Amino acid sequence: MKKMISRRNFLAAAGVVAAAGVLTACGGSSNSTAASASTAASGAAASGDTIKVGVLGPLTGDVSVYGQAVVNGATLYLKQVNEKGGINGKQLEIIAMDEQGDATQAVTCFTKMCDQGITALVGDVTTTPTLAVAAESADYNMPMVTASATAEAVTYDAETDTVNENVFRATFTDPFQGIKMADYAYQRLGYTKAAVIFQKGADYNEGLAENFVNEFESLGGTIVDQETYSEGDVDYKTQLTTILGKAPEVVFCPNYYQEVGQILAQAESIGLAVPFLGGDGWDGLEGYATADQLKDAYFCANYAKGSNSDFEDAYKAEYGEEYPNGFAPLGYDAAMTVVYGIQAAEDAGLTAGDDDYKQAVIDAIAGGTIDGITGTFTFDEHHNPVKQTAILCFDGATPVLKEMF
Repeated sequence: MKKMISRRNFLAAAGVVAAAGVLTACGGSSNSTAASASTAASGAAASGDTIKVGVLGPLTGDVSVYGQAVVNGATLYLKQVNEKGGINGKQLEIIAMDEQGDATQAVTCFTKMCDQGITALVGDVTTTPTLAVAAESADYNMPMVTASATAEAVTYDAETDTVNENVFRATFTDPFQGIKMADYAYQRLGYTKAAVIFQKGADYNEGLAENFVNEFESLGGTIVDQETYSEGDVDYKTQLTTILGKAPEVVFCPNYYQEVGQILAQAESIGLAVPFLGGDGWDGLEGYATADQLKDAYFCANYAKGSNSDFEDAYKAEYGEEYPNGFAPLGYDAAMTVVYGIQAAEDAGLTAGDDDYKQAVIDAIAGGTIDGITGTFTFDEHHNPVKQTAILCFDGATPVLKEMF
């Protein structure tokens, strides 16, 4: 049996420190299409015919493109539930806050949401703030579903074999992506010699790269070269030239789309014409690379554009624009997961926000099946979703679904 984790142990394992004495104010953002923070100040988890749900993400700052997408997607689903009559006649009250991409602010937001009486949380979005909130949430045993934080430690500490019992995720993990793309490269595409280029010191990039390398070699493939670069670098020609000299059949590039666009352009300029593969950080690459640079390129994602017209039409109707990236569908599914758990607690006649209610939400999610728009999924013993991966290729410079794998 996996061990439950305390806040103190989780903080130590994740390397996160949240000092209550230095936490700063946190509130909703008015600079986003995402839902604004509720002005409710009551500590009651349910007020009359409402059930309070927190939605947390960076609505401003460097990673707001992801936070706005998650919060918008989650808010859309919660509003749809309300439009259909709510949960057993009760409406969901959305308390959304902007943590500005900062771990300390994220903890501040979370504790304010708890003071306002949330029964569950959709959030956080990126890994470091999510780790901090997950640690804090253990003291409250607050049901928490992150749409998009991919680091394994968000839900599970492999070194101590400890599960953070109240935390789940709608996205797949970094190790999962690296393994999947190695399997796809070797088994489906038939490549036997690969190189890797990634940013060193970044959990996401290193996690995908390490697992790709290990899996590819375990299948019988050869990694001919591994190249790294540092945060802020914009010239990758030295690394790419080294890769060119090792003659790989394919290059795995587990980086974010802005950097990927630069890497692909520089690879083309030096004559490195082999296909490139990537992870979900490639989502948004459209417009950053040409059709020639993307020829025979593939990446994995949680959602493929065009696969659910109901969601895409509803998003555009609600926000006046197409969904911006794959984080919006994940936010939608994270909210769906939270509601699945709340429905079970409400059906049991429990009091919103008390210990039995929160545990009922957690237990329902852990044993449930979610019919999401990113796929139908259950949760494994580490609270990661068990589902297929969308493999995308390019029609010109536009990503399209190749297959589910």
